[in-house]
Amino acid sequence: MARERVTSLKDVAAASGVSVATVSRLLNGSLELPFETRKRIDDAIRELNYQPNPHARRLSRGRSDTIGLVVPDIANPFFATLVAAVEAEADKLGLAVSLYATLNRSGREVAYLQLIERNHVDGLIFVTNHPDDGQLAALINRTGKVVVVDEDVPDARVPKLFCDNERGGYLAGSHLAEHGHERILFIGGPEVMISSCRRLQGLERAIREAGAGPASIAKYHGEYTIEYGREAGRQFLAENRPATAIFASSDEIAIGLIEVLRAEGVSIPGDVSLVGFDDVGPLHLFGPPITAIRQPVRTLGERAVALLLETNWQENPRSSEEILLPVEIVVRKSVAPPTRQ
Repeated sequence: MARERVTSLKDVAAASGVSVATVSRLLNGSLELPFETRKRIDDAIRELNYQPNPHARRLSRGRSDTIGLVVPDIANPFFATLVAAVEAEADKLGLAVSLYATLNRSGREVAYLQLIERNHVDGLIFVTNHPDDGQLAALINRTGKVVVVDEDVPDARVPKLFCDNERGGYLAGSHLAEHGHERILFIGGPEVMISSCRRLQGLERAIREAGAGPASIAKYHGEYTIEYGREAGRQFLAENRPATAIFASSDEIAIGLIEVLRAEGVSIPGDVSLVGFDDVGPLHLFGPPITAIRQPVRTLGERAVALLLETNWQENPRSSEEILLPVEIVVRKSVAPPTRQ
């Protein structure tokens, strides 16, 4: 069966006796015409059942009305929650979202950043989860239509939106110190990442203010994954549990850690107290429920969309700056006074 021919802009122009450019500019809102001329065009559009291509119209204005969201891993509950918040906020504003998962690989991050230069998206909300060798910063600075979220890309001269990691570490340390813990294990992400560094700084400040020295804090660094949580748990047990409390700096790390401790019969908080970070996963469902520092992930996504629009589409865009969102401690049942020192 022959395919039905689609009416084109050229057909409308011919039927109304004007140029294709005139019809295009009228539809784009960039041209005022006499009443009779406009009526001829409107009549032709109706009679020919012309359906404008919204994507083509947006591109003709130099915009796609689509923003990109680049995340390391959509299976991680933190990033899944962020994605949902960005999509909901963009939808309120009439924008589409293109989602790109990098698998935390630099090559994929570079490829997705280049989408801006090809006009596939109007800008990117960009989340990385590993150190940058300078390549990402250079590319971000060249495009300029990026908001960096959650983890830093040092030297990138664009707005950056983080949760207050240092404050989160401080809240965790203060809570543990209040329960009498002086020897604490910090299980962080990659050592050079802003989240890991600042959470540790906050923890150290709280412990110092409580009267203990930095030497009372042992430090493990790895990936923000369940598997690294398991690895850290095995290392902790192999060292004969030198700490009385653990600060696990992500939900994923905490889950892997709990799995190993349970398998070896280690009681929380009877044998060791535990504080997590993120609180977007199922920490409240464990027995006992896990005390955690809660990041406002949904607010992070909503603010990222607003910040990207300010950065890209206002006459006086927001300059490069770092914005911190507040965190809070959610106290549950995983912290108790130490049974040994």
